[in-house]
Amino acid sequence: MSNLIKLFFIFSKIGLFTLGGGYAMLPLMQKELVGPYLTQQDFLDITAVAQSAPGIMAVNVAILTGQRLHGVPGAVIAACGAALPSLVIILLIALFFQKFAENAIVRRIFLGVRPAVVALIMVPVFTLAKSAGVTLKTVWVCIAAALAVWLLHISPVYVVLLAVLCGVLLSKKERAK
Repeated sequence: MSNLIKLFFIFSKIGLFTLGGGYAMLPLMQKELVGPYLTQQDFLDITAVAQSAPGIMAVNVAILTGQRLHGVPGAVIAACGAALPSLVIILLIALFFQKFAENAIVRRIFLGVRPAVVALIMVPVFTLAKSAGVTLKTVWVCIAAALAVWLLHISPVYVVLLAVLCGVLLSKKERAK
C-alpha cells in the first residue's frame, strides 16, 4: 500500500472513531503518528501550529503532518482523510435528524458520551503539557490562561498574544542576567 493511501486511512480512522472534535482526536493522532511517522517534538510543534491557525484543528494537524511527510499531495490526502468521515456522518445525520432528535435513547447516548469526550480532551492536555515542559513552577500560566478564557471570557487570541509578549520579555530578562 502506498504511503499516501496509508496516510489517508490513518486520518480517516482518526476522523471516524473520535467524537468531540480536534482535541478529542489528539490522543489517537498521537498514538498513530508518534513513533512511526513523527517524533514527540514534531507532534507537539504541529499541534501548536494547528491550534494557532484558523480552521478545524484536526484538519490542520492532518495538513501539517501530511505536508511534513509527503509535501502538498500528503497535505491534501491527509486533510481529505480527516474530513471525509465527519462529512459523511453529518450528511447522514442531517437526512434523519428529526427522527433522531426526538428519540430518548439517542439523547441518553449523547448524555453518556459527553463525559467520555471531556476525559479524551484531558489526556492530550496532560501529555502536551509534559512535552512542552510545563512544571509545577510554570503551571500557573496554564491555569491563568484557562481561567481568563473561561471565567473572564477573554478572547483566546488576546491570551495567546499576552503569552507571546510574556515569553519575549522573560527571554530578554534571562539573557540580561
